[in-house]
Amino acid sequence: MAFNSIPILDLSLARDANTKPSFLESLRSALLEVGFLYVKNTGIDDELIEHVIGQGKAFFDLPEDKKLEVQMKNAASFLGYNKLGNEITALKTDWREQIDLSTPHPLPTASDPLYYNLLSPNQWPDPDHLPMFRPTFESYMSQMSTLSTTFTSLIAEALSLPPTAFSRFFDPDQQHKLKIVQYPDLSCLPADQRSQQGVGPHKDSMLTSYLLQASHHRGLQAQNLSGDWIDCPPIPGTLVVAIGQGLEALTHGVCASTTHRVLSPAAGQGPRFSIPFFQGVSYDATFETVDIPDEIMAMRSEIWRKRGVDRMDDVEFTFTKGRWGHLGDATLTNRVKSHPDVGERWYPDILAKIREEEKKVRQEKERGREAVTEHVREEKGMDATGPLAAMKEVTV
Repeated sequence: MAFNSIPILDLSLARDANTKPSFLESLRSALLEVGFLYVKNTGIDDELIEHVIGQGKAFFDLPEDKKLEVQMKNAASFLGYNKLGNEITALKTDWREQIDLSTPHPLPTASDPLYYNLLSPNQWPDPDHLPMFRPTFESYMSQMSTLSTTFTSLIAEALSLPPTAFSRFFDPDQQHKLKIVQYPDLSCLPADQRSQQGVGPHKDSMLTSYLLQASHHRGLQAQNLSGDWIDCPPIPGTLVVAIGQGLEALTHGVCASTTHRVLSPAAGQGPRFSIPFFQGVSYDATFETVDIPDEIMAMRSEIWRKRGVDRMDDVEFTFTKGRWGHLGDATLTNRVKSHPDVGERWYPDILAKIREEEKKVRQEKERGREAVTEHVREEKGMDATGPLAAMKEVTV
């Protein structure tokens, strides 16, 4: 059967030699059967979490002109502030506003690949208005970088691999990213745009991501392999871990990335806040894989056999081998697709290619719909009472 709830794992068990084997067994089950999980007792300081939530919410209280000073389209890095309704997922508008940050990097040089533009300094809000914002989030990203590296080593061990199995896919100064997101409730959206899409169905990139649900609102949902949407409500003291497409590619599909979405809060509920941290992978990676032990591959095959259903989700797999030269190429294209305003300013050639591909997809879908409609009409025409039969009688 497909999963109908999200497992909760206690990271403190991984720090004790006596309980670590049972933790790894639970982690293996979550990886192979769900691809989405909660973790508690993460080791991140509770006071820091409170400051992160407080500073994150305070950013959205800034005057509009102060937020626009760090607008994403100011730079080619896709770091910075995004206005409400300025991002696209699954060809539809996401009704959220956000600021994207990353671990620190200098500007790339002229000789670097184009995707190195993603490795750039942050656009920080004015310290005169938010003096504690930068130090709070630099501290949080530093601690989350350590946590994500530790958790990836546990994933390796859960797959019967050495703890360092994924180390070669990281840069020495590996970039990791973070978003601070506000989803307004439906009453705050334009009357003709009151879609429930806070963010549309998608899979995270790279290896793993860690979501801090920073308010009491429900809305996060993961899609199981039967196509059903499973609620992931906020649980105090936890982070939600999503397996990314990069890890799925590296592990031959053993660690499947799980499609998820966020529904906007209902009218009158106030805004939902979330702060996801995204573990990065070297943009120079070339879609290599790790050798997964036969017994783990067999476990995965048995899970699929017992389900007896084909995989169903709403998102195309991004990191298809042979389509891209490097992970950075795929990542840059995905960012342009999600943020066309940045693409128009900094990457017009990539954006034009994306739009041409999307046009072809729409045309193919339209031809498919027309073929189905024609088939239905022909089927009805075979019936003596159908409209085509009547038309034939008249014309004969």
